Amino acid sequence: MSETRWLSESEMAMWMAYLSATHLLERRVEDQLKVDSGLTHAQYEILARLSEHPDGQLRMTELARRLIISKSGLTYQIGQLERRGLVARTTCPSDERGVFAVLTEEGSRCLERTAPGHVAVVRAFLVDRLTPEEVETMRQIMTKAVAAMEAAPAGPFRSSPPGKSPG
Repeated sequence: MSETRWLSESEMAMWMAYLSATHLLERRVEDQLKVDSGLTHAQYEILARLSEHPDGQLRMTELARRLIISKSGLTYQIGQLERRGLVARTTCPSDERGVFAVLTEEGSRCLERTAPGHVAVVRAFLVDRLTPEEVETMRQIMTKAVAAMEAAPAGPFRSSPPGKSPG
């Protein structure tokens, strides 16, 4: 049986700082979005991702993949946005099973009103606190972490298969 590799004092301090920073920043972003537009962060990200495409639409499955959200979670959020007139759903002309989420004009206007406050929060509490070199280092670190998680099999992480000891 392999022995657990506990975090060193320095690694634990880094992990705790990461958790605190991400939770606090998420709370600040949520508060800003709620005041400015009544949106959740997930809803804002949906509008932002749709706006990145010239036609303002993406297949729901592709949007869920890009947002790293379950299909059912996306369906719920799209329903909320649809009720507010910020997005619409349409079927794919070439595949009736496919559904597109489409950014509406009202959704575009909402995003335009909300984005400046969102960016201000991200700048005030993260980006403007870092040097350009630190921004690049953080980008590299987060890119490595994303690549490792995307390459790993889906499901819970196991350091060794259940019932088997490594090596």
